[in-house]
Amino acid sequence: MDMLNNADFWIGLVKIVWINIILSGDNAVVIALAARSLPPEQQKKAIMFGSGAAVVLRIVLTVVAAKLLELSFLQVIGGCLLLWIGYQLLTGGDEEEGESKGTGSMVAAIRTILIADLVMSLDNVIAVAATAQGNMVLLILGLAISIPLVIFGSTLMIKLMERFPVIITLGAALIGWVGGETIVNDNLLHGYTMAHPWLHYVAAAAGAVLVVGLGKFMQARGAKQEAAA
Repeated sequence: MDMLNNADFWIGLVKIVWINIILSGDNAVVIALAARSLPPEQQKKAIMFGSGAAVVLRIVLTVVAAKLLELSFLQVIGGCLLLWIGYQLLTGGDEEEGESKGTGSMVAAIRTILIADLVMSLDNVIAVAATAQGNMVLLILGLAISIPLVIFGSTLMIKLMERFPVIITLGAALIGWVGGETIVNDNLLHGYTMAHPWLHYVAAAAGAVLVVGLGKFMQARGAKQEAAA
């Protein structure tokens, strides 16, 4: 109880919640993209389970993130995964139709959310861990409070995507951008990237262009095949 009377505890908690608000924007986009094609009831479950599991994953990841970031090729692999996820979310992946589009699709959406959040959180959790300064109660509480923020953001993004479909393309571009950033942030390329700061933005832009360009090309190709059939 002494902790609750400590001003530093509450200041730290506010900092962590604020950091999560800032850093959870891209995660909300991923969750919205992954869940947008599900029926409304499935959407709610996918958002709740995906957001909750992602926050638990962040807590675990925070403990080992600093060590993980020292491994070469890890962020290259993670960045490539994000590029693939962005492409899949833009094109709709292998969506199932009719009665079969249910539990399987929801599980696939949750899996996509977890994989994307795992990769996108590698850098983010370090900022949260630094703010918590080793206080696990503060860390867990701060991340737990962020769950409704992510859920609200994801729900809002789905509604906006339904009204403004261009947001889907922008969301996929964002994932591609983060994917490109993640690749050049790998420990293997760190020295070269530090010597050439412009590479960070070039790689991020290339990731966004690759995801959107390839996704749009495959969408147009699919539309032509449907028209010819």
